[in-house]
Amino acid sequence: MKILMGTKNPGKIKGAKEAFEKYFDNVEIEGIPVKSNVSDQPFNKEVFQGAKNRVKNLKEYAKTNNIKVDFYIASEGGIQNLLCDEWIEFNAAVIEDKNGLMSVGTSQGFPIPDKYIEEIKEIELGKFMDKIFKGHELNKAQGGINFLTHGELTRIDLTKNAFIMALTKYINGDLWK
Repeated sequence: MKILMGTKNPGKIKGAKEAFEKYFDNVEIEGIPVKSNVSDQPFNKEVFQGAKNRVKNLKEYAKTNNIKVDFYIASEGGIQNLLCDEWIEFNAAVIEDKNGLMSVGTSQGFPIPDKYIEEIKEIELGKFMDKIFKGHELNKAQGGINFLTHGELTRIDLTKNAFIMALTKYINGDLWK
């Protein structure tokens, strides 16, 4: 099974691969850096739009390069306060199969204190987490969530779970389409 993913981020690719391997054999994911066409730090509806834009840009890339795939996928991390008055960081996953069927999913989210929101919007959550945890490119590896949960969860886990949620449309036949 050939999959194009809209990133070169190894943590996101690993999370997606783990999700797809739960349900499919011979999973091959190729990471392609494509633009999200949203803010560097997406928030609210921009999070899903960024992931959808990455899928759209992947499809254009595949067509231009004559690449045949089974799925186009993308994950976008961002912050939102639409479900409650609290800011929450989460990952949005978008999957589109070769026939055009699209599905979305999300990871679990974690709270962001209001006192940090404006700075995060300016410099991105990953850079902010590097600053407060004195790390280097935490968004590329275990993620700031690894520090916040004291080693219980990683960025890979959040990405994997978001893709598992999006896969429910594909792994349940016509029942869930």
